[in-house]
Amino acid sequence: MRNRGIGTSCVQGGYTPGNGEPRQIPIVQSTTFKYDTSEDMGKLFDLEASGYFYTRLQNPTNDYVAAKICELEGGTAAMLTSSGQAANFFAVFNIASSGDHVVSASTIYGGTFNLFSVTMAKMGIEFTFVSPDCTDEELEAAFRPNTKAVFGETIANPALTVLDIGQFARAAHAHGVPLIIDNTFATPVNCRPFEWGADIVTHSTTKYMDGHGVGVGGAIVDGGRFDWMAHADKYPGLCTPDESYHGITYAEKFGMGGAFITKCTAQLMRDFGSIQSPQNAFYLNLGLESLHVRMKRHCENGQAVAEYLHGHEKVSAVSYCGLPDSPYHARAQKYLPNGSCGVVSFELKGGREAASRFMKALKLCAIETHVADARSCCLNPASSTHRQMTDEQLKAAGVPAGLIRVSCGLEDAADLIADIAQALEQA
Repeated sequence: MRNRGIGTSCVQGGYTPGNGEPRQIPIVQSTTFKYDTSEDMGKLFDLEASGYFYTRLQNPTNDYVAAKICELEGGTAAMLTSSGQAANFFAVFNIASSGDHVVSASTIYGGTFNLFSVTMAKMGIEFTFVSPDCTDEELEAAFRPNTKAVFGETIANPALTVLDIGQFARAAHAHGVPLIIDNTFATPVNCRPFEWGADIVTHSTTKYMDGHGVGVGGAIVDGGRFDWMAHADKYPGLCTPDESYHGITYAEKFGMGGAFITKCTAQLMRDFGSIQSPQNAFYLNLGLESLHVRMKRHCENGQAVAEYLHGHEKVSAVSYCGLPDSPYHARAQKYLPNGSCGVVSFELKGGREAASRFMKALKLCAIETHVADARSCCLNPASSTHRQMTDEQLKAAGVPAGLIRVSCGLEDAADLIADIAQALEQA
């Protein structure tokens, strides 16, 4: 069969039942798996055979869903994690350790910024943050001899900047390091970063992939194109024997298409245990089956709300790449021609106080620490998700104190606009 469309992959990908087997993916709600002999289990521990022995590392339900996400992104291997934060941590920590350096776009999710700038800094990994609108020269200046990766978000949360994936990929590859892209907001329905040069893709599956607010989770997908052995001096964890796992050299045994995810599973998941529960993976799969349908509606509602807010007398700025005068419109036409997402950010002229009044007046849009849900929700990031950041950091991240982030759900656009209109009256 020819390469199938994204909608078919959403519905059919990852799991093909055999004769008389369950049509829906089975929930393997078991911590352990039984074997007839110690030798059979030993082959699993030696990575000489495929199978399962403990759900902290892998579970069949999770692998079915990971395979679907892998197909959607066009990757070669994938894994689920307990959250999007775990996915981003694993993706970076899998190839960077104490004494190493990573280049990251500055306009990333506040939780990820804190993970990088505080928690991972305590682990000895240093990050340099650059503007997503940096010049080639500015990006080049951020690299060091010990740089191990470049990180960015397709569409930044909540600044909604659109990354020039090609520019960042070229810079990363010129320095012999991979580009890691968090594709949560765009989803593979609207952008497949591997097609633009990315090497590793991460997701908070909690967002659009789930789409119904029922299960926290994350995913990592390997594009299978980065040649680890060509840069063996930079990546000893992949290119030299792992004495904690029977002396396996991942890049030699599993190649470009499987080394990254195998090491991430056998080493990091083994030690940190940030596994997604099989029940959550089952819920995630239900969300994935309608992802291609839902994303179209999310984008339609986001566009309608952005157009209403644009030019409103109480709004000083609207961030949505679907607006023709957006500084990211041309970039979005290149990377996101079918739409971006349903999230719209706008700044009120009255600043923090006006934002507070607006939030209190909402009736349909719920105030939630969430985004990308079937139900519309709204947030003032400076007082919630980004409250750990200083005013200078907020400005650099494109999140001023009066910024409102509204995630347009699947309701009628007219009702969303009516709720926003009456809340603006109170602001």
